[in-house]
Amino acid sequence: MGSTFFAVFLPLALALVMFGLGLTLTVDDFARVLRYPKAAVVALVCQMVLLPAICLGLIYLFRLEGALAVGMMLLVAAPGGPSANLFSHIAGGNVALNITLTAINSVLAVFTLPLVVTLAYTLFMAEDASIGLRPDKFIQVFAIVLVPAAIGMWVHRRFTGWADRMRKNVKIVSAVVLLLVVVAAVGREFDTLTENIGKLATISLVLSTLSFVIGYTVPRLFQVEADQAIASAMEIGIHNGALAIAVASTVLHNDAMAVPPAVYGVLMNIPAVIVAYLLARHVRGSRPAELAST
Repeated sequence: MGSTFFAVFLPLALALVMFGLGLTLTVDDFARVLRYPKAAVVALVCQMVLLPAICLGLIYLFRLEGALAVGMMLLVAAPGGPSANLFSHIAGGNVALNITLTAINSVLAVFTLPLVVTLAYTLFMAEDASIGLRPDKFIQVFAIVLVPAAIGMWVHRRFTGWADRMRKNVKIVSAVVLLLVVVAAVGREFDTLTENIGKLATISLVLSTLSFVIGYTVPRLFQVEADQAIASAMEIGIHNGALAIAVASTVLHNDAMAVPPAVYGVLMNIPAVIVAYLLARHVRGSRPAELAST
């Protein structure tokens, strides 16, 4: 893939994905957090504090260095991906809470993502440690994350019928776009991928598995309802790889950083399918017992 792809198509592709997200959001989705305050707070703390700490530990454990280490931290700082709602639905999760968490995470990511990237630069690329907090980086992240989503929300509010009809088509197109973005990122840095595939695959699988486990068990320890805990697990385990790739390539101008999000974007589906299946069975099995006790 040439440089034109990453300079032009990649931002447009991400804009389409975020516009599609906006078509599914309303102001009520942000306000809904008041209905699930405990679940939302626990999930957000897990995703924004606990998960980056675990990812950092895995980076040191598997001795990932330089741009690849920053790329993995960039991935873990990204909000939930578009497929989180689908997996949550399959597993019997509270999809409304998923939508709320995605909406809030997408807003907070404008601030938290540059902070996490700055920390990663300081630890693994000390010579460029100041890049993460530069004002122009905040502006670029804001432009590629919130502006398309806000336009999508406006379209949903102004042309509700059209937005409802287009949701399914936009989801399909977004899935295809995500695949193309992953393929492009891998093709751009194929040598980097082949040289580090063992480490990246292992870290991705371990991180995604731990994300799903933590995303479900921690809320349950705080007595969050099971369906809300499932939504938390899917939101925490499934990241917006396209956003991470776009930030790496078009904001930070480092294609090697896009490789870890690309690998994770593919491999996370393996534990996601397994966890969704197990949780769905657990939910179906628990319902007869709940009815009997009632």
